[in-house]
Formats: sequence, structure tokens, C-alpha cells
Amino acid sequence: ASPQSVLVSFNAPYKLEKGSVFDVECRDGKTGDGAFLAVTESTNGKSLEELPSSFFLERLFDPTGRFSFYGPPTDVKVKKSTLLDDGERRMLQLTFSNLSQSTNAEIPRNAVVVATIPKGTSNALMIVASSNSSRWRKGGGESRAMEIVDSFRAVPAPKSSMKLRVKDRSNGASIDF
Repeated sequence: ASPQSVLVSFNAPYKLEKGSVFDVECRDGKTGDGAFLAVTESTNGKSLEELPSSFFLERLFDPTGRFSFYGPPTDVKVKKSTLLDDGERRMLQLTFSNLSQSTNAEIPRNAVVVATIPKGTSNALMIVASSNSSRWRKGGGESRAMEIVDSFRAVPAPKSSMKLRVKDRSNGASIDF
């Protein structure tokens, strides 16, 4: 299938990052708390309910994923998976550890993911908000993350005669639209 344009919105209290490594990502440079968008491979016509949690995790934790810069995350656990809005959105609550560049230590993190499959598309679009585990529990990380993912919306863009260009950031891996 050909790529489809989608309009996406969300509110985050963090600065929008710019540069070659960032797609759409907002983060706090001091704490590492942040939110970003990710697109899955084709869902092959399956609904959010029919897709296993591993389908979303494969995208988030693949070698080119946001949390894999310094090695693959460890101790990945799905704490909760919930359908929202009559199955229009799916929320996953996760814990995992990833390697810190500066200390070379594993840092426990919490994340919440909300995925949706915009009408007329065959890929799930996800927003991911995360914080280190101590800030998640005691520093307001969880409530901020929930506010961010609650604000997330993705809808098909109006039809246009403009050409859509897909930017391949897969490092040679196949992208299945």
C-alpha cells in the first residue's frame, strides 16, 4: 500500500528537539524525560486488539529505536495493556532498563505508549512518553506522561494533490507501508 498522510497532535511540556537523529521528539535535556512519535510496520489488516504487545515493542526496541542508542534495552516488561475509546487507541504501560552513555550503567525507566491506526492507513502510529523510574514514581513523571499520551490524536490528512515523500531512516532495513 502507498503511504498516507496523517495529521498528528499532542501537548508536551518539553522542548521540540531538532537534528538528524530526531523525528518528532520533545524532551527535557536535564532529566531525559520526553515523548516521541513512532510508526510501526504494516498491521496487515489487524486491529489494535488483535496485535500482540510484542508488535509494538519490536518497533520501540529495535536496533534503530529511540531506546537502543547504546545497546538493546533489558528487563522489558509490559505492566498493563488497555484498549481505549472503544478500541480506537491502545495503551501499554512498560518498564525497562537502558544503557546510559555517560555512566555505562543500566537506568530503569517507565514508559506509557498509546497507539492508534488512523482510518485508511495500515500502520499504527504511537506516542511514547517516558521517565526514569525514580522520577516516574516521585517526581511527577507518570502524571506528565499520562497527560501527554491523553492529548495524542492522529487522523488522516485531507486529500491533496501534493506529493508525499517518505524518508527512509531504517538503515537499510525494509520498511513495510
